[in-house]
Amino acid sequence: MLITFALEPDLVKEIEAVDPRINVTVLGQAARQLFRGQRKYPSELEAQTARQEFDEAMSEAEVLFGFWGPALIELYPNVDALKAKAPKLHWLQLTSAGLDRAAKSGLLEGDIMVTSASGLHATPIGEYVLALMLMFCKQAHTFVRAQGRKEWVRFMPRELYGKTVGVVGMGHIGAEVARLSKAFGCRILATRRSATERTEDELAETLPPSDLPYLLEQSDFVVLATPLTEETRHLIGEAELKTMKPSAVLINIARGPVVDQDALIAALKSGEIAGAGLDVFEQEPLPDDSELWDMENVIMSPHISGGTEIYNQRATGIFRDNLKRYIAGERLNNLADPARGY
Repeated sequence: MLITFALEPDLVKEIEAVDPRINVTVLGQAARQLFRGQRKYPSELEAQTARQEFDEAMSEAEVLFGFWGPALIELYPNVDALKAKAPKLHWLQLTSAGLDRAAKSGLLEGDIMVTSASGLHATPIGEYVLALMLMFCKQAHTFVRAQGRKEWVRFMPRELYGKTVGVVGMGHIGAEVARLSKAFGCRILATRRSATERTEDELAETLPPSDLPYLLEQSDFVVLATPLTEETRHLIGEAELKTMKPSAVLINIARGPVVDQDALIAALKSGEIAGAGLDVFEQEPLPDDSELWDMENVIMSPHISGGTEIYNQRATGIFRDNLKRYIAGERLNNLADPARGY
């Protein structure tokens, strides 16, 4: 078994304790310790690992636990390149919930099982979205920026209570956003890929994807929580932004390409929508010349909404549960579906 990022020794021991036959290799453990409270993602640590170190470990790996990010994509740009270096690899457990990078590399189409960490990010991203909605209602970005200029700027804040929150993608993250928003007295609309008609329960009015225009025109906050697939690429474009209320705010914690970024910038400049809270972008890092940097009605963060001080513990828990299933020959949780792309 190969772990491609530095992991706390006690968590490595938890993995080894699943079965005495497990032989674990952890790349970079001696050089780069990642302990609780430190603020690096597995992907950032993988990027520092030498090519030779990867190749040697990959040659014997049956199971890989890590992040399919830029470092591994550069080394193994497609499934054939990966299989050439890792002929024994049967299963790739990702530390990320999104599978778009793995899908782009063709991994979902091959005979290597790929599983995600879906569910890991529900709590931190749910809290992040709620923070953004409160910031826009209370205009926190306005008074923080005014403080930096030493300006006494008074204005009338709004309440979150009673607002309509539209959740596009009612998975783990979307459901947590809905739950937290409901606790603040919001009305919840949510699209679900598998829904075929409108239904309603105590939490939300659930809609089929075809009812996206209804969600957009009704919502004060539109929260994008859908995977990136060919179906969802540029799901929100010029027409969809025109459908939203002029007072509405778009929040994207999904993937940057779910939104047509040029159309979004135009809508923000023209006042078609009131603002945007963005954690993801079509190009990351966001280029220095992007107009988004200087927009007063935009709150941005550098793709960190899923971050938590217990990231590794949660990822390891998901992996250990799946490892038990793998050894027992049972179906794995969060197994990628090539037809869906996630």
